[in-house]
Amino acid sequence: MSPFQLTRTLPDDATGAALRADVLHGLTHTPKELPPKWFYDARGSELFDEITRLPEYYPTRAEREILIERASEIATATGARTLVELGSGSSEKTRHLLAALSGPVAYVPVDVSESALRGAATSLLAWRPELQVHALVADFTRGLALPGTPGPRLVAFLGGTIGNLLPAERALFLRSVRELLGPDDALLLGTDLVKDEEVLVRAYDDTAGVTAEFNRNVLRVIARELDADVDPEDFAHVALWDREREWIEMRLRARSALTVKIPELNLVVPFEEGEEVRTEVSAKFRREGVRAELADAGLTLAEWWTDRAGAFALSLARPTA
Repeated sequence: MSPFQLTRTLPDDATGAALRADVLHGLTHTPKELPPKWFYDARGSELFDEITRLPEYYPTRAEREILIERASEIATATGARTLVELGSGSSEKTRHLLAALSGPVAYVPVDVSESALRGAATSLLAWRPELQVHALVADFTRGLALPGTPGPRLVAFLGGTIGNLLPAERALFLRSVRELLGPDDALLLGTDLVKDEEVLVRAYDDTAGVTAEFNRNVLRVIARELDADVDPEDFAHVALWDREREWIEMRLRARSALTVKIPELNLVVPFEEGEEVRTEVSAKFRREGVRAELADAGLTLAEWWTDRAGAFALSLARPTA
């Protein structure tokens, strides 16, 4: 059997169709909004990699610290023979978990980008040739069917990405993950934690302006893919802490009154000076809140690990008996 298998569950034009639908809905919505997944073309991924190395951006370092220190404990607690990673991207941090798992191990990376999956698989198999990689080109937020790999299975959703989902979306997502799990399986969930407002805002508004370029990249994607008449420099980057909802919002603010034309959608979008488009929500969590959201989805919080600074958490959850 080949060590690498790839299954596509998305139609050929799924990405383009989703972009058109999201832009049409978001820019005709009040207030205007765009989903954060459209940051991530090749340039956006490069910018995000740069963000993770910035001194202000702590989540990646904090999560890596936990993985390095706790990977063996996670492996022992789960006995996992299959690691499923949702939104796997480059699979860089995953190596800490894969290295800790013993015996024949299958890895199921799930991502919408086939090129990212192939690149990650090539790198992982060069490092660990005995690994069985069953890649899925899929949108994990729209339901998922996993390949027949050995159990127990550990489903990992890292990076604090769950914070990009609104509360109702998180509830649906966690319930869908619960449906994937057998009685011996587990979920490993990365969550960024509530902390000082200044620290949070700096992480999303760095002095070098990398996050600002990342934020504006969504407009470059729309300009390229939908032939939109929009200049990203006409919009300023904004990062705000919402104390009531306990989340960061990233927005793009029109520097002056302007009009964005998108012929592909037969759409003309007027902006007043100062009008904003919300491009990302990044919720921050507390332990009891995570426990409650897991419980509502039929999952029981079994383990909770944080980095030494208490900035970030990995939680291990199991199906509620």
